[in-house]
Amino acid sequence: MLGNLLGGFIVILVGMNLMPTIADQVEASRTGQYTAGGTNVTGASGTIVGLVPLFYALGIMSAGVALCVGGLRNAGVM
Repeated sequence: MLGNLLGGFIVILVGMNLMPTIADQVEASRTGQYTAGGTNVTGASGTIVGLVPLFYALGIMSAGVALCVGGLRNAGVM
């Protein structure tokens, strides 16, 4: 139980510490910050690339919650 709870908190902690890096790289890919000629990410593909940080945050949250709920279920609390 305690291992699953700690694992869930560690997943959330590490994932949220990586969130600014992911958001910066997504923004750099959309604006063409590191290329001389700009970028080809426009229209629908630009919108989808812009949603990457949201889906990353949802994945980290769901993984952490699943680990914590699994630990609580094994302990008989849930």
